[in-house]
Order: sequence, then structure tokens, then C-alpha cells
Amino acid sequence: MSLQSRPPIVPVLPDSAPFTAEQRAWLNGFFAAILSTETAPAPLALSAGDAAALMPDISAPAVAEEDDGAPWHDPAMPLSERMSLAEGKPLPRRMMAAMAQQDCGQCGYVCESYAKALASGAESKLNLCAPGGKDTLRMLKQLAAETSAPAEAAPVAEAPAPAVVHAAPAATGTRENPGEVTFLSRTRLNKAGSEKETWHVEFDLAGSGIDYAAGDSFGVFPVNDPGLVAAVLEALHAPSDFPIAGHTLAEVLAREVCLKSAPDALFTLISYLVGGERKAKARALANGEDPDGDAATLDVLAALQKFPGIRPDPEALIECLEPLQPRLYSISSSPIATPGRLTLTVDAVRYDCDGRTRLGVASTFLGDRLAPGTRMKAYIQKAHGFALPQDLAKDVIMVGPGTGIAPFRSFLHERLATKAPGRNWLFFGHQRREADFFYEDELSGLQAAGCLTRLDTAWSRDGDRKVYVQDRIREAGAELWGWLKGGAHFYVCGDAKRMAKDVEQAVADVAATHGGLSAEAAAKFVADLKTAGRYQADVY
Repeated sequence: MSLQSRPPIVPVLPDSAPFTAEQRAWLNGFFAAILSTETAPAPLALSAGDAAALMPDISAPAVAEEDDGAPWHDPAMPLSERMSLAEGKPLPRRMMAAMAQQDCGQCGYVCESYAKALASGAESKLNLCAPGGKDTLRMLKQLAAETSAPAEAAPVAEAPAPAVVHAAPAATGTRENPGEVTFLSRTRLNKAGSEKETWHVEFDLAGSGIDYAAGDSFGVFPVNDPGLVAAVLEALHAPSDFPIAGHTLAEVLAREVCLKSAPDALFTLISYLVGGERKAKARALANGEDPDGDAATLDVLAALQKFPGIRPDPEALIECLEPLQPRLYSISSSPIATPGRLTLTVDAVRYDCDGRTRLGVASTFLGDRLAPGTRMKAYIQKAHGFALPQDLAKDVIMVGPGTGIAPFRSFLHERLATKAPGRNWLFFGHQRREADFFYEDELSGLQAAGCLTRLDTAWSRDGDRKVYVQDRIREAGAELWGWLKGGAHFYVCGDAKRMAKDVEQAVADVAATHGGLSAEAAAKFVADLKTAGRYQADVY
């Protein structure tokens, strides 16, 4: 990572810095040597990563990273299977296997670089993998505990010659330095009769410093639902204006902490406030057990209501909760086609659980609570291996059911604006054609303009038989095989655990049926497409 993307820290490292005691001692001595000279440079603005780059490795012997192919890097694979595949590997590889394998960027890294940062000590937060949730956090804690015994310290080398590091301002529009955009509007994409609530959301980027490319994602800093915040305050028996670090308790609950899945630390706190059977249950929940069969449904409010009458200190409670993380959405616009504007395609998440309506924090923030004209912080997460081919003449096949159409709307608008001569084929699916055909008029226009060469749709609730995009892929297998053999690039966006896996199998089936390949050779064909960058996925 560059200096621009890291927050600066003071030259003398605090005890909380993500280094061992030996590393902190070496670095503090290094800084003291620099600052004590008559010609000492100005204090360095160094991040943890920059400091680590300057010092010798005194924590453990270097382990050469093996080219193992990361066979666990599959978001559909269960955690236990991923950890089994990584057994015996160096710590960074085992930590990578514990991640959700989505390379979504919500943590500010991709899975591999987050694991390396944790293993090296450049990153100390174990709870940044939002898709992995509690399971990933627990596994990372276990791995960290297994390797926490201090290694025998190597002799401390003499400090290198003082290095002058010029800290440049962080680039605007990153997670560390977000820009300020204007929310313009939301338009419902579903028609009457739909079981979904999907919104086309528009932003004005003027003055934000934000720049993006087709395939990138948009990071949104959401605010928790006011009704949920009020209910948590009531369950706490605490005043909304209780002071917390210069803010009120209500403000912190709204903007700073996650109120979704109740963290283990919250149940640990509760176990100190109750006794008897309730203490045993709280301890069991803190250890990842499920004494009443309801652990998966316990958000922060439900956890507090499960143990009524407790009055935890508000500051202690806040310390137990996870930080409210930004949410990422695939961008559905092209910066070339609509400069200065950015759009998203967002499913508003609402569902009933134990007599209460649960809300997706960011999706309903965008779909409900933001007023047009509101200025808000946002950033761009650059795509990791998900972009249009540089050769505009290459053909493109896109599979995006539901909101998975978002990046492909971006791709199509980009291909039209750049007059790309390559052909474009889109597979789109949803429940009902009359209610859930997102961007139907736009797609018809793109077909009429010659940009969208072929459009195949799949509707799962319109007939006696459920039809999905993977079914359409098999039906069009002969032509699809011809496109792939001709050098087409294949893209899929959407659900990681089911749809994306089913689509990959469908492509392998096409290779077997129409390419005359064995099952093993067909799987290798798909793997080779991925290696060549011709099979790319944006999954969640």
C-alpha cells in the first residue's frame, strides 16, 4: 500500500501499536536516534505498514510463501473445508483461508492482503471481514492465539541510516479519505406484483474528488435505523444523551457501531450481569454455542431483550460492539457515458424475525431514509480482477441475475460510449418478467443500437418449472462455446454461494457437451479461463 492510503501515526509508537514489544523498542529507538541529531528531520508521518517496512524482521524467521494456488479461495466452500485445505500452511495462508473469499474490499484489503497484514502485525483488527462475520472472526482469533507465543528475539541490528519519508496527502475518494457526494434520487425498478424492493439510486460526484472505472464498487457509510436505535436505548434503560467520547449515546449507536449480529463480547458482558441459568446461557453464546437454538437470529436488540432487566454501563456496552462498517455496491453507471454521475442498483432488505421487521442497514438507508440533496461520505473500491478487456474488439458474455445486472449495465453503457466493436451477450434473470425486468427499456434501446448483441432472460416464478440463468447458459451452449473458443471474456455477478457456483458448473457442462471434453478437462478449461483473466466474478 502507498503512503497516501495509510493514516499517519505519531513517531513514538504507543503500546497499542500492532508490533511486538521488541519491534516497538527497535522503532522507538530508531525514531529517538533521528530526532536527537542536530540535523534531525521533521517528525515522520509513518503508518504501521511504513514503519514495518523500515525495520528488520525481529519477530520470526521469514517463511518463503509457497505457490499453493490457494485452493480454498472459493466463497461457496464451507469454512471447515477451507481450513482443512490450508492446514499446515504458513500463518498468512491459514488466515486467508479463514476469510469469506469474496475479495469484496469491505475490509480495505482483499482476502490475501488482509491476511498478510494481520500475520505481519501491520493490521491489528481481526473483525474487518464483514461477509465472514462471526465465523471468520472466531477462526482468526483462534489462529492469532495459537501463534501469540513470542518467538525468540533475534539480535537487534544497528539502526539503518535515517530515512526521510515525505508523507503525501491521502488520495481523495478512498476508504481512508472519503469524498463527499450528493444523493440525488431513487427510482423503484420493480413493478406491481413483485416480491422484491429494488432501487436505482443516483449520486452527483461534483466536488467529491471521486473518480471511478466500470467494474469498480461504491463504498457507502450508512446510518442505523432511528427506530432500531430507539429500541436499543429502551432495552438499555439508558438516556439518549448519555455522553460517550464527546458524542451522545444515541449518536454513537446510530453512526459508530453495528447493531446487527450480536458479538461474542456482548454476551461476555451480559454474563457478568446475570446469574444462574442465564449466566450459563450467556457464556455459552459467548463461546459460539447455541443453547436455545436462536443464536443466528440474535442481533444486538434481540440479545438485550433475551436478558431483560440488565443495565450495562453504556460505555462498556459500546466497547463490546463491532464498528459500523461501510457497505460496498457494484456501480451500475459508466463514467464515460455519464461523467460526474454514479448510480447503484440496490435491493432493500427487509424481513420479519421473531415478530420484528429487520432492516438491511445500508440498503434501507439508501432506499428509504436518505433525502434528495443530502451530502454524504463515500469512496471507491477499485475492482480486483473485474474489468472490461482492454481490447475493445473482444466479445463479452455477462451473467447477472437480479441486482447482479449492476456492473453489466455499466459495461454496456461503457461499450456503447467507446464504440467497442466486440459483441456483447447478457444473461439476466429474476422472478417474474412483468414485475422484475430491470432496465427493460434501456436494454431494448441497447439492442436497437447494436450494442447488446444477444439478451437471454430467465424467470423463476412465471411457469410450472423454475428457470435460472444457468439453465439458459446450457440451452445456448453451442453458440456460447463458439464465443468462448473465439476469445470471449466471461463475467458473472451475484450470489457467491449458489448462483455463481451453478453458473460455473453450467459453463463446464457447455465445454463438455459442445467441446467434447471430459469432466476433468472441462473443469480445467474453466480454470484456464480464470488464469487468463477471461472468467471474472464479482460475487457477494
